[in-house]
Amino acid sequence: MSDTGVFLGQADAPQILRFDRANRHGVVAGATGTGKTVTLQIMAQGFSDAGVPVFCADVKGDLSGISQIGTPSEKLLARAAGMGLTLNPKAAPTVFWDLYGQKGHPIRTTVSEIGPVLLARMLNLNDVQEGVLSVVFHVADTEKLLLLDLDDLRSLLTYVGENAERIGREVGNVAPASIAAIQRSLLQLEQQGGKAFFGEPALRLEDMMRTGLDGRGQVNVLDATRLMNSPRLYAAFLLWLLSELFEQLPEIGDPEKPRLVFFFDEAHLLFNDTPDALREKVEQVVRLIRSKGVGVYFVTQNPADIPDSVLAQLGNRIQHALRAYTPAEQRGLRAASESFRPNPAFDTAEAIQGLGVGEALVSVLDEKGAPSVVARTSIRPPDSRLGPATDAERAQVMATSSVKGLYDQVVDRESAEEVLAARRAQAERIEQQAAPEPAPAPSRTRAPAPAPAPRERAAPKPRASTRQTPMEALTKSVLRTAGSTITREILRGILGGMRRR
Repeated sequence: MSDTGVFLGQADAPQILRFDRANRHGVVAGATGTGKTVTLQIMAQGFSDAGVPVFCADVKGDLSGISQIGTPSEKLLARAAGMGLTLNPKAAPTVFWDLYGQKGHPIRTTVSEIGPVLLARMLNLNDVQEGVLSVVFHVADTEKLLLLDLDDLRSLLTYVGENAERIGREVGNVAPASIAAIQRSLLQLEQQGGKAFFGEPALRLEDMMRTGLDGRGQVNVLDATRLMNSPRLYAAFLLWLLSELFEQLPEIGDPEKPRLVFFFDEAHLLFNDTPDALREKVEQVVRLIRSKGVGVYFVTQNPADIPDSVLAQLGNRIQHALRAYTPAEQRGLRAASESFRPNPAFDTAEAIQGLGVGEALVSVLDEKGAPSVVARTSIRPPDSRLGPATDAERAQVMATSSVKGLYDQVVDRESAEEVLAARRAQAERIEQQAAPEPAPAPSRTRAPAPAPAPRERAAPKPRASTRQTPMEALTKSVLRTAGSTITREILRGILGGMRRR
């Protein structure tokens, strides 16, 4: 059975997910606590044993147990024996990844590789703001500016805002309000830890698609326990990864085994409030990436969380129990039951509600590519551990990882931020050199006069008294009287002589 596909479990007949139909995608659905994670773990390890690399997101942290050897209980051993299965406890060759670099090797990409559409999704921009962001990317391409991290993007936004009039004449109006809104959204993304995702060294896809010397495929486990607090970042990252696979891998048609199997946990986050353009992008990637040899499996609570245009592309279906208490849940239950090829032995909708933990309705593609009749299946126990790995076990796996040291250190090379800063500094120098040098102002300060040489002060002379004695006053009075009398007599004699003539 391992030569043809992954053994999922036992119904009236063994339920096997064929390797040559695994690139036709699939869905694993079910309410919380019904066994979706265990099914994902079984499928991931089954593909790995067949030499197929796997990428999966670990939302709750318990998928990390795939890196540890299982210790099956008596109940699990009895379950395996009832299927005619002999358990072979072993761990899968695992590489842990983490966008924040805490519980796995860091994953980074550049702003340019993300592109304006996905970045607008991360930033929750409206149509006008997304258009301005596209203009910013156009300016970066035109002026050969590398957009590697968020600092580069912030610097370029400032540059576009300062040159909005010139740029607007070439590519359309760039409103300052839109620039400011994008800057605020960038700040929010940084506060959510998104800054660590952008930069270098950027992830190389070949480092996720390795096969070990023992022939087993590498299982890449993305720790998403913290990332789930930023659902837009989570969804945009996984969609970016799918887009990169689609763009970089060559066409191979339908291979005997897929090149990579991609599990998208909490898939509803990708489609919540998704613009039509982005939804069309998802549908296009899912529809066309199968010819690149990549299988995509959505893991969600209800198939109704996935748009019909995407759900129609999913050939392999595993449905765990659903509870239908509300009208919305009942509609979801009907949609899930109607998506299966009916089995005359039971009512599909009733069977979905009556499934126990570890049971599922399974319908897979046969050798002709047709879906099998839905079968009520007891899911097989895993070979690896049920439950999470400890921090010490996780650290040990990372210490022996095949990508150790490749992504741990950030590389900061010259990019848009440094180029624009150099341009600004050069413009300031040119402006200073071109400005006329002002003439020196005349000095208004006078030289201080030399201090006069000190002179010796002469002793003051005694002042003569101006007071008269009584005798001096009497003499002066007699003389004044006599002088006046003589003067009058002389004048009379002269005047009298003149009259007689």
